Parts: sequence; structure tokens; C-alpha cells
Amino acid sequence: MYEFISGEIAELNPAMVVLQTGGVGYSIHISLNTFSALNGQKQVKIYTHLIVREDAHLLYGFAGKAERELFRNLLSVSGVGAATALMMLSSLSTDEIVSAINTENVTLLKSVKGIGIKTAQRIIIDLKDKVARGTPAEQILIPANNTIRNEALSALVMLGFARKNAEPALDRIIRENPAASVETVIKLTLKRL
Repeated sequence: MYEFISGEIAELNPAMVVLQTGGVGYSIHISLNTFSALNGQKQVKIYTHLIVREDAHLLYGFAGKAERELFRNLLSVSGVGAATALMMLSSLSTDEIVSAINTENVTLLKSVKGIGIKTAQRIIIDLKDKVARGTPAEQILIPANNTIRNEALSALVMLGFARKNAEPALDRIIRENPAASVETVIKLTLKRL
């Protein structure tokens, strides 16, 4: 229902943020990772997920879309509720969870408070196909918020290349030339497309 809320931070603690916008203060549950991203900022944009229960409407907020998407995927697993999903996102980074799912690392998942061996196995089985976006090493080497990558990808798409074709070539170029400028990355990627 709510894609995101932009506003000024009125109150911030490791479990919750109160975001003031349009004269209304929204109480939003957050993970420790989101808390770290928001700490020290005044104006923020938080991607939200609304859960409607019989006794409450609860907003959950995330600093990025990837964390929110993983939260939603975790909610789809039987036995994983919002509190457990938020605990996972507070205990491990998004990349660590995705890597644990892809490598079937039950030990890492069950190290999170509230996750037993059966729940960890269920998370892996249910989400392996949903979160498989390349190898964990690729995710660590090329973070989603990589500015050079995003700018180069936007340029390639504007030049008429399909995103699905441009991304793998672009990722290879960035891995091979991590210190390259946007212009260099685009030129080298164009040679491979």
C-alpha cells in the first residue's frame, strides 16, 4: 500500500524510527542494518511494508529495496513472521542471508535468535530459487548501490541495450577493472556487447 515514506527523523532507536512528514509522525519498525544507514541523517526516504492485523496496522521500514524484498521473501516462508524476519535482517546483512541461502548454510541461519534447524532448512528450500541472483562472490564484489555500475547501466540502457544483456557484461568489466571510471566502464562494456 505504501511504497515509501520520505520525511524528517523525529525519533530514532535501533528498533524503530518515527518519521515526520506532512504533519504526521509514522512509527516504523526497522532492522539494525537500517538503523545504521539512517543514523546521523535528518531527511530520509524509507521503503515500507505494511502488515495489517486484527489488532494493529504495523509499518516496517528499510533503507533499501533489496532489504525490503528479502523481508517479503522471508515472510512467505511458513513459520517466519515479521518479528523473526526483522531479527534475521538485524543479525545478518542482506548479502549474508542471500549467501547462506544459496550455499545452504543452515548453521549461519540457525545462529539467529528464534531460528531453529527446521526453520533454517525451510528458508533455504523455499527461497533458494527466489534469491538466486548470481554467486555470493559476485554480490560481494559488486554491491547493488555501486554508483559507477548504476550510472554505466543507465547509460547503456539509454543507448538501446537490453538491461538483461548489459548487466552481466558490465559486472565482468567492473570485476576486472575495479578502479575504472564510468566512461571507461561504458567503453569497455560496449566492446563486449
